[in-house]
Amino acid sequence: MKKVIRIVLILGLIFGLYVAGVLIYGTVTDFQPEELIDISIEGNPSTSPDSTFTFVTWNIGFTALGEETDFFYDGGTTVIQTEEIVKKNREGMAEIIAELDADVYLFQEVDSVAKRSHRVNHVDFFAEAIPNHSHAFAVNYQVDFVPVPLYKPMGKVISGLANYSRFPSTNAERHAYPTQFSWPTSIFFLDRCFLSQRIPLDNGKELIAINTHCSAYDTSGTLVAEEIKLLMDFASAEFDKGNYVVIGGDWNQCPPNYTPKNPDPASYGEFILEEDQLPEGFSWVADPTIPTNRKLETVYTDSSYTSVIDHFVVSSNVQVERVQVVDHDFAFSDHQPVTLEFRLK
Repeated sequence: MKKVIRIVLILGLIFGLYVAGVLIYGTVTDFQPEELIDISIEGNPSTSPDSTFTFVTWNIGFTALGEETDFFYDGGTTVIQTEEIVKKNREGMAEIIAELDADVYLFQEVDSVAKRSHRVNHVDFFAEAIPNHSHAFAVNYQVDFVPVPLYKPMGKVISGLANYSRFPSTNAERHAYPTQFSWPTSIFFLDRCFLSQRIPLDNGKELIAINTHCSAYDTSGTLVAEEIKLLMDFASAEFDKGNYVVIGGDWNQCPPNYTPKNPDPASYGEFILEEDQLPEGFSWVADPTIPTNRKLETVYTDSSYTSVIDHFVVSSNVQVERVQVVDHDFAFSDHQPVTLEFRLK
């Protein structure tokens, strides 16, 4: 009996030292970006802005959350998919992206290096898939070692938002969202932000393209509300200058014109955005007829829970011609791309 107790105590001590070591290491190496960071723009855009524009927003799910995948964060069991499946997903996405032939792509959950995507640099991969576009990349998830789940830790992650533009840009900036979870969750979770990019126009004004990925697992909805407030303060200031503003991304909340499948959406972690969350001169633009996101408790089936959380916001000097979800039955990601066509008034 004493021997058993001794073994249990030793194992407990080892586990305690492991936890302490992970917390200390995570705290020391915690990614703490400045509030505003200039982002380099790489590549050679191919053309100048015309009268009609096409934007695409897509959370690519780090190319590892296709139709055959569940995920432990959402109640599934899978942590890291096989290299073959991840390759299938990124190549399938590249084909769709090329077919869409958009002027500007706003991607979320793009890994530059991560164990979960088998250390393939997706920023460069998609730059090669659309070679006539420049690109800018803003990190929103940088952790040397994500220790969960215990049985198979997710490991190193450097991931973020990536903009790809066919048009020349004068600058790109990473704007930090101040919202985050408390310690120690904060040292292993995302540092949210939005990525703005300025596209000069012939009339002397600018088209401000903004990519956002708002907080997930926000059970109260308050984090996203704070993020939208900060985002719209920036957008409103640009609109007041006479610029045109288009914001696309994964908002992790449903647009005002969408009715969730769940009669109590808050119980499923869903919240409905309100019209009055936008300042005067801005409006939500979404396609509520086709789902953009699925839950990952299980692999994808016709009965999987789906919703609409990927959409756009535009300023009133932007004339929307079409907004449409590109439906591929979640073959390559737990999100589906959304296309926006518009003109400038």
